Amino acid sequence: MAARPPTEPPHDHEPPARPRSRWPLAALALAGITLFAAFIALGTWQVQRRAWKLDLIARVEQRIHAAPVPLGSLGPWANITTARHEYQPVQIHGRLLADRTLLSQAATELGAGFWVMTPLRLPDGSFVWINRGFVPASARQDWAAPRAPGADATTITGLLRMNEPGGGFLRRNDPQAGRWHSRDVLAMSAAQGLAPAAPFFIDAGLPGQTAAPADGPRPGMTVVRFHNSHAVYALTWYGLALMVASAAWIVARSGRRHGA
Repeated sequence: MAARPPTEPPHDHEPPARPRSRWPLAALALAGITLFAAFIALGTWQVQRRAWKLDLIARVEQRIHAAPVPLGSLGPWANITTARHEYQPVQIHGRLLADRTLLSQAATELGAGFWVMTPLRLPDGSFVWINRGFVPASARQDWAAPRAPGADATTITGLLRMNEPGGGFLRRNDPQAGRWHSRDVLAMSAAQGLAPAAPFFIDAGLPGQTAAPADGPRPGMTVVRFHNSHAVYALTWYGLALMVASAAWIVARSGRRHGA
C-alpha cells in the first residue's frame, strides 16, 4: 500500500496585515481643515457685511427725511456714491426737454406701468435725467408720442438715485427699439446724444409729501429697499463649517475603532 505524502501542518497565524498608508488620511485632513477655515471666513465676512448694511440702512433712513439741498452742494458728479448720496433729497433748477422723454418699465403698488424719464438741461449745458413719476400701462401711447421741442424752466425737488445699468430680470435694455427695462440713464443719454450727463437721476417728489396730480405722471413713489440676506448667508456658511467638523469627527472615530 502506497504511503500518503506528508501533509503540511496547519498555519497557526494569518500573515500580518500591511500597514495602511497615512497619506490619504493626511490629504483628507488637510482638505477638511481648508474647507472648515474657508467656511468660517466666509461666514464671518457675511456677518461684517450685515453690520455694514444695517448701518447703511440706518443712515439712509435718517438721510431721506433731511431737508433738500442744492444738487451742486454735493460736489463733482464723479464723487457721488451710493453709500453717501443715494436717496439724498436734492433740489435742482433747469429746463425740461419734453421732446426727449423716454419710458422705462415699472412695477409699483399701483400695478405695472412706466416711469416717465425726461432730461433736465442745467444752466451750464449739462444734463440730469428726471424721473417725473409713474403712469399706467394704458397711458403709454400718450407719453410715447412725439412731442414738440420745448425747454420749460422748472425747479425739481426729489431724491437722488443711482444709475440702473443693463435692464430688468432676464430682459436687456434695447435703446434702438426704445425698450427700457431699467433706468439706465447713461445709456439713455447716449441714445439721445446728451453730454455731459450725470451718472444718476432724480426721482421727482418726496415720499408722502407730494400730492398726486389729476393727470400726468405720479411723483413721490420711491420705495427705499435694500437687499439684506447676509444673516442667511452667514448661517449657511457656518452650517457648512459645522458639517465639515462633524464629518471629520466621524472619520476620526471610525479610524480609532478600526485601529483598536
